[in-house]
Amino acid sequence: MRSKRYQEVRSKIDQDKKYSLDEAIEIVKANTSSQFDETIELHVQLGTNPRKTEQQVRGAVVLPHGGAKKRKILAIVPPDQEAVAKKAGADLAGGAKIIEKIKKEKSCSFDLVVAHPGLMSELAQIAKILGPQGLMPSPKTETIGEDIEDIIKSLRSGKIAFKNDAGANLHQALAKVSWDQKKIKENIEAYLNEIKKKRPAGIKGNFIKNVFVSSTMGPAIKIIVS
Repeated sequence: MRSKRYQEVRSKIDQDKKYSLDEAIEIVKANTSSQFDETIELHVQLGTNPRKTEQQVRGAVVLPHGGAKKRKILAIVPPDQEAVAKKAGADLAGGAKIIEKIKKEKSCSFDLVVAHPGLMSELAQIAKILGPQGLMPSPKTETIGEDIEDIIKSLRSGKIAFKNDAGANLHQALAKVSWDQKKIKENIEAYLNEIKKKRPAGIKGNFIKNVFVSSTMGPAIKIIVS
């Protein structure tokens, strides 16, 4: 059962209407809990077939006003780059020992994994663990490269990676309710613009079917996307 507050907010939203982004943000900001600073999320329904490799939608974008939360970053790097990675902002940096630990535990507790290309063959040992969690480093999400320092600094400054789930949806935290409305809108627009650039060749009909804005504890609001 949803909370009473959730039901009250939902009753104010016309489920058959598509709101402008400005209207949706105003509704979210006016109807969130004052107990904590909720996160503003965007949920995108794509008109793709996620079972087809050529229709996978993934990429990366630097949000103009940074991310909604600090993410834990793991850097898989050679020994001589561990100090550089940590100084740049990695929470943990290393190579074979970390890979072996993840392999043994069959899980990874980090939000992002970046890697030096020289260690990708070793990282392949845990691809089946990282892959389902969306953590496997990839050139498409710009999480593989020799300049580990630059990769990590970009992620810390607000770069986010995205990839559709098994239902052809994208879910992303993009801002905090306490932020200025203009900043929230600009982060959302930057993200949507990057998604549009990733339209797979051969897609017929609507690439982006529906887009919803919501807060952590609030109902989804369908928005207009041009």
